[in-house]
Amino acid sequence: MTGTTTSRTTDLGWPAIRRSWSSLRRGGFSVRTRITAAVALLVLLALGAAGFLIYVLGLRTIEQTVPADTRQELAELAEFQDRGIDPTTGRGFTSIERLVEEFLLRNVPSTSELMVGVWDGAARRASASARSGLLDDPTFVEALLSRTRSGGSDRITTAWGDVHLEVLPLRGREGRGAFAVASFMADEQQTLAETVRTYAVAAVVALALVTAVAAWQAGRLLAPLRTLRTTADEITVTDLSRRLPVVGNDDLTALTQTFNAMLDRLQQAFRGQRAFLDDAGHELRTPVTILRGHLEVLDPDDPEDVLRTRELLLEEADRMSRLVDDMILLTKADRPGFLQLREVAVDELVDDVADKARGLGDRLWQVESRADVRGVLDPQRITQALVQLCHNAVGVTAAGDTVVLGSSAGPHGAVVLWVRDDGPGVPDEDRRRVFERFARGADAVESGSGLGLSIVAAIARAHGGTVRVEDARPGVVPPGARFVLTLPRRREEAVWPAS
Repeated sequence: MTGTTTSRTTDLGWPAIRRSWSSLRRGGFSVRTRITAAVALLVLLALGAAGFLIYVLGLRTIEQTVPADTRQELAELAEFQDRGIDPTTGRGFTSIERLVEEFLLRNVPSTSELMVGVWDGAARRASASARSGLLDDPTFVEALLSRTRSGGSDRITTAWGDVHLEVLPLRGREGRGAFAVASFMADEQQTLAETVRTYAVAAVVALALVTAVAAWQAGRLLAPLRTLRTTADEITVTDLSRRLPVVGNDDLTALTQTFNAMLDRLQQAFRGQRAFLDDAGHELRTPVTILRGHLEVLDPDDPEDVLRTRELLLEEADRMSRLVDDMILLTKADRPGFLQLREVAVDELVDDVADKARGLGDRLWQVESRADVRGVLDPQRITQALVQLCHNAVGVTAAGDTVVLGSSAGPHGAVVLWVRDDGPGVPDEDRRRVFERFARGADAVESGSGLGLSIVAAIARAHGGTVRVEDARPGVVPPGARFVLTLPRRREEAVWPAS
């Protein structure tokens, strides 16, 4: 009796325990659900990060392009005042009123701009715009009139949102006045917002598609595990003589490889984003150093020094505005618009670079050779390359060391430019690799992305030339380094239209 009772209790208890365990397992999330959720989450994070980066970079671009566009409008007005002819007199403009009226007739502002002419102490004329009511805004009018004599820019909050105001004082024979360009930042931001919304819709669709495919693929890859579970249930419930099939790990390995491939793609996407930020940080550091260096040594009581420094800093500011776009063009150096070629005097170009390089560090800067030749080059790109080489030279030398620039006429109509330093030099095994993207020589002493020399090489290639490094003093320790740019004096096929 006792044995029979025990047997019946065992038979009744094991199925109950098994069912409880199955219920507990079913109460959690399945492996397929977790895999699908993981894929969706990773894609969502990647798309979200990309969208956020697009938005941030778009805002930065707006903050840079809007002031540049308004300054361009004012520059056109200044040129029109200097060279324009008043059709009523056949001579130059003497009246601010006539100047503004003719300029507004000849220039149609964009829908996000409002042009205003000021004379006799009030805003007298404005371009046709649906937002001309801005002239009734006391805050805007006060800001406008306060800058009639001094000029400059301001950011004003109005009923139409933030407005970027740029004012140019004017002086004529018959009086004084000003011309202003008001740019509505909300219009530019609305365009960016529409782009982000479009991206968000596309991202949601992409997320849905990726999630659906992941769910299907996860189900297919986990099919052997479901077969294993079914077989285990059958063995437990119906037939203890049956055995579990031998299941290899090929499907699970394939699933792992799929995830690895997806992670590789995501890593590549993030690496590209980090590369852009590293490039921008690396390239912007040098012109900022030049600006700071010249401002620190500026003598405000010397008008000639102020004028010369102003010209240098304005040119550097223009170059800085191109750097962010240059990061995208680095691997597309033959893209139209990369070069803006014009005929330049090579010796003057090298002297100008030497003047700018003095702000990079306390070194003995010299120009040892000047080529009295002219070449069709992009002066800003060549300046960028030579300043980068000077920056590298500062990094491997100490205060008081000599850094030498030079130029000469090379064979076959080439122009040769070089920067020489007294540093440790570049080992033979590194001389080709240092020009690769993100590569750094073994003796590099400063931190950074290692992008500078690759930009120099890209600029040389865009001009149809080459760059190399050699010992500055062969046989001497340390040998120093001499970076040499060899460029064709003229390269007609490099004259591309602006993009």
